[in-house]
Amino acid sequence: MEHVIDYQCDVLIIGSGAAGLTLALHLADAAKVMVLSKGPLTEGSTYYAQGGIAAVFDENDSIESHIQDTLVAGAGLCDPEAVAFTTSNAKKSLQWLIEMGVGFDRVDAANGESKFHLNQEGGHSHRRILHAADATGKAVQTTLVEQVRQHPNIQVLERYNAVDLITSRHTQQPQRVYGAYIWNRAAERVETVAAKFVALATGGASKVYQYTSNPDVASGDGIAMAWRAGCRVANMEFNQFHPTCLFHPNAQSFLLTEALRGEGAYLKRPDGSRFMPDFHEAAELAPRDVVARAIDYEMKRLGADCMYLDISHKPAEFIREHFPTIYEKCLGLGIDITQQPMPVVPAAHYTCGGVMTNLAAQTDIPHLYAIGEVAYTGLHGANRMASNSLLECLVFAQAAAADICEGLADAEFNFDLPRWDESKVTNSDEEVIIQHNWHELRLFMWDYVGIVRTTKRLERALRRIELLQQEINEYYSHFRVSNNLLELRNLVQVAELIVRSAMQRKESRGLHYTLDYPELAENPLPTLLSPN
Repeated sequence: MEHVIDYQCDVLIIGSGAAGLTLALHLADAAKVMVLSKGPLTEGSTYYAQGGIAAVFDENDSIESHIQDTLVAGAGLCDPEAVAFTTSNAKKSLQWLIEMGVGFDRVDAANGESKFHLNQEGGHSHRRILHAADATGKAVQTTLVEQVRQHPNIQVLERYNAVDLITSRHTQQPQRVYGAYIWNRAAERVETVAAKFVALATGGASKVYQYTSNPDVASGDGIAMAWRAGCRVANMEFNQFHPTCLFHPNAQSFLLTEALRGEGAYLKRPDGSRFMPDFHEAAELAPRDVVARAIDYEMKRLGADCMYLDISHKPAEFIREHFPTIYEKCLGLGIDITQQPMPVVPAAHYTCGGVMTNLAAQTDIPHLYAIGEVAYTGLHGANRMASNSLLECLVFAQAAAADICEGLADAEFNFDLPRWDESKVTNSDEEVIIQHNWHELRLFMWDYVGIVRTTKRLERALRRIELLQQEINEYYSHFRVSNNLLELRNLVQVAELIVRSAMQRKESRGLHYTLDYPELAENPLPTLLSPN
């Protein structure tokens, strides 16, 4: 077999959100770094994150309180060591972002000094959310992109998909990762990258559901690639559904931040009555899983298309100042949120499980790291607490960078990598098959593996997944790859992992709610799946 290397780098980072770009910037002074971006560098879940980043900056707050809040939100399944590690490194990570140039909102204190304006969100007992108005992710992403563009040691490949990791299964070398096959979307060809280290920073898999707050790139690529390469995954049954996505035909995937409820917005039925006090003592500030299930329940009970989020009782100037992005977006759709409630539905938002890692972000395969939403660190447990996600990206990217730097000097390239073989494939003549399978998968995952589950629904979903896998694998072996085929192949693999994990959990906990096992089990453990 022919051996040709198209690219080589010290560290290949697959993914270009907060996790990937933070890792790149921490490594760039010591290593030659390549960042793979599926779309434009500004695209991805980070860019659309509205709420903020949790860290202890208030003198009345404490790391112990942040830990306790996270453990409670995680419903008994968080890894206490991971929670302590993340929260203890939170302030340092935020200070690094501030040094990079991210402008978090400030207010004038009583003594005349300026200090950070801190929001409070669901599950938090204190105000500890640093934010840039209601577009924190955009501020973080654009700042990191600017820094990455300026660094001579960072090469960015935009509009590239990772196809598969190159491991010892492709070469006769000792067990580790050696690089990746990547799909050049512009040239429509698969290329080969040799790397000493590879980091997965590909985000989550919420595109497996029909309704999602995520951008199109969130197709579970890193989880699927790591699984195929031999990595374990954990807690894939815990998919967070954000309670409040804007329900409007012209507002696909537009999220209404939790900070709205933190600042006093009420959830209401179509008749204008509040319903959250009926479901939880914290009402609108209950954990996300409780709020999402309450909205889902009320919609089904009433046969309603949506519920409503109302902040119009607050002063109009306050609303426009704190939520300018949401105000302008809704106004463009004919909704004045200073006067009217916003129609909302839950939508798949965050993958709480993923590729298993340790506190240095190492996976089961030497030299392969996973950071951000693609990873299972143990931080989130059965339910992610608001604004801990971008924090996890920052903390574990810095931990991975430190670990990689320690091993750089001793790591070597392997140039004996087989070139991608497409000698036995042809161009597809039936692209409609991909589109049909795509829609079928996302619809039955929403119906059968959504906010409320049953064993029968999960069994139905698994049977359909197995049929889809047969079709897709046959298609993959006969035709040249494309963006849609790669994403569909990964999504159906992740769907299988979600369903298998859900079938193993014989209880209702956090984001996994099943009518067949409504009670909590004693001594719960994470759900681990191993490919071997």
